[in-house]
Amino acid sequence: MSTPKSASHTGPVRIGLDLGGTKILAKVFTESYETLGKAKTKTEGHRGVKSGLKRMVLTIEEALEEAGVSADQITSIGVGCPGPVNPRTGVLIEAPNLGWKNVPITEHFSKAFGGVPTVICNDVDAGIYAEYEMGAGKGSDCVVGIFPGTGIGAGAVVGGQLLQGAKLSCMELGHIPLGLNGSSLETECSRLKIAIESARAAYRGLAPHLLKTCGTDISKITSGKLADSIANGDLAIKEIVVTAAKTLGVGVATVVHLLAPDKIILGGGLVEALPDLFVKHVRKSANAHLIETYRDSFKIVAAELEDDAGVMGAAAWAARKSSQ
Repeated sequence: MSTPKSASHTGPVRIGLDLGGTKILAKVFTESYETLGKAKTKTEGHRGVKSGLKRMVLTIEEALEEAGVSADQITSIGVGCPGPVNPRTGVLIEAPNLGWKNVPITEHFSKAFGGVPTVICNDVDAGIYAEYEMGAGKGSDCVVGIFPGTGIGAGAVVGGQLLQGAKLSCMELGHIPLGLNGSSLETECSRLKIAIESARAAYRGLAPHLLKTCGTDISKITSGKLADSIANGDLAIKEIVVTAAKTLGVGVATVVHLLAPDKIILGGGLVEALPDLFVKHVRKSANAHLIETYRDSFKIVAAELEDDAGVMGAAAWAARKSSQ
């Protein structure tokens, strides 16, 4: 390990690492979550398990060097993983985007950093925990977070604890079936579904502005482009987004009936680009599908922490677990 550039911080530090599908981000935090240093690298070229684990360790070392602190100041390491994990054994069960299965994350990092307590969680769970501790869910007792993206990620914090299963991370809200035809929340209201429907609308001449800016290439139809399309009068695109929000509201109603949260946080690029439109219609649809007692018993708000939520939440959750 390289020598820190300076001894600018002499107290304990916490490490958060977000293992995304395309990047690895590590941050060094003080106990009050001030960022001391960070490092980022692409997962491209490091998709093999051995290479990927080595790169993760090196990314933390690079963040420590930028922070000017040494590894013996680390009190805990939190790792957010893109896929189901076993929170008790510290094993990443599967990361489909990386092609990884049954990877002993906790064991590897504990060895690499001299036995420092290491805790893993699903990356969406990490983001939700950050929002609970420091963002839109601060001060709440029961928080559910839902992030519509390529799929639909979700997580929950109840009484300060991440909701996790006995052997697997849970809250796979996107796979809740909608009837008997094989459709699910993920197939009907993810951002990918919205992009596909929007491309069809553009092809049919129903979204002239989107056609002009993106054509029918799904990869170009980003959340920002959808917002721009709606702002420039493409009513068909607005209807597609509203329909997706209403469908997601059905899933929200299911969660409310199960957990009775006081706050539901919606996040991801689509919500960031269209917060008022999306939140409004999710809320309206959810209440329409609830029994009367549960209507308006919760607030639905947009997430606040954006890209840093995952790495910050992983660090915070690891700090909590390692102190229990």
